[in-house]
Amino acid sequence: MTEEATAGPWQFWIDRGGTFTDVVARRPDGSMVSHKLLSENPERYDDAALQGIREMLSLADGAPLPVEAIEAVKMGTTVATNALLERKGDRTLLIITKGFGDALRIGYQTRPRLFDRHIVLPEMLYEQVVEVEGRFGADGEEVRPLDEAGARAGLKAAFAAGIRSVAIVFMHAYRYPAHERRIAEIAREVGFTQVSTSHETSPLMKLVSRGDTTVADAYLSPILRRYVDRVAADLGDTRLMFMQSNGGLTDARLFQGKDSILSGPAGGVVGAVRTAEMAGFDRIIGFDMGGTSTDVSHYDGDFERAFETEVAGVRMRAPMMRIHTVAAGGGSIVHFDGARYRCGPDSAGANPGPACYRRGGPLTVTDCNVML
Repeated sequence: MTEEATAGPWQFWIDRGGTFTDVVARRPDGSMVSHKLLSENPERYDDAALQGIREMLSLADGAPLPVEAIEAVKMGTTVATNALLERKGDRTLLIITKGFGDALRIGYQTRPRLFDRHIVLPEMLYEQVVEVEGRFGADGEEVRPLDEAGARAGLKAAFAAGIRSVAIVFMHAYRYPAHERRIAEIAREVGFTQVSTSHETSPLMKLVSRGDTTVADAYLSPILRRYVDRVAADLGDTRLMFMQSNGGLTDARLFQGKDSILSGPAGGVVGAVRTAEMAGFDRIIGFDMGGTSTDVSHYDGDFERAFETEVAGVRMRAPMMRIHTVAAGGGSIVHFDGARYRCGPDSAGANPGPACYRRGGPLTVTDCNVML
């Protein structure tokens, strides 16, 4: 370990993407340094963010981090973004009021492309649905008692099938959450490790948007929590914060799936705006193309935010930067479906990466650029 590594407080700002991880650090003397590495390189390290810190502190691979020399680590991550784009979140069960099992599938019955003859509905994030008897009216009166036995049986069947994440969405639960709380207790008793309730995730009226947000939280939170816990374990008591979709920072312990979808892209917007202002520009269009996704944003003096939006075909109700994200990056895999070439939404990532990395990876957009 170098003397500089323990001389005083370092600060690290990290952008952990699906393909590359970028680290910017402020040394104890106030100078700035940057570093770039692959987000996945299992032959060398388990986590790119932690490895980037080690390399900037001139530590050996796998060496313990000198947490007393690190003041803070602030991160933006596309872990949840890419899991949503590539549909690689946790298997999820939806528990909903009896009679409303298809409510999220039906959605708002909107026709954004009115003259399309073949309507392709977005893929649902939940794998199974269990409808549970029990309902409160809009005035708080218990219209039907909760069927705890039926709910427990449905939860046990899903648990036996290997599902460990559950989203609980009941009518009028944003005001009268007693039934949701009881089902959440039963779910934890059964053994579910991720329990998302709509009255905690999105305590607002409208069943569909509240339900969509809760399902997204249940789908993404486990993969996000595994990543956050892994980073936090090595950093000990060091202050660890994550960028949220709304452009603000939050403590790692409070970071949730529903607030993480645009974590990485939101940091890019804030950084682009600050950089443009330093150059004298106050109106910009941001184009952020990474290895897995491309993010486009607009700035005209104020950060543009949306409360209800759609990301990767998933309706969400949570404050976030107004960013348009598509699953088309440098590592997006090129397919031929018999009629035309398509790219994405799946990505080669950093491991094995594009074919030109010579690690046995598939043909990607990067390879096409290499040939051109």
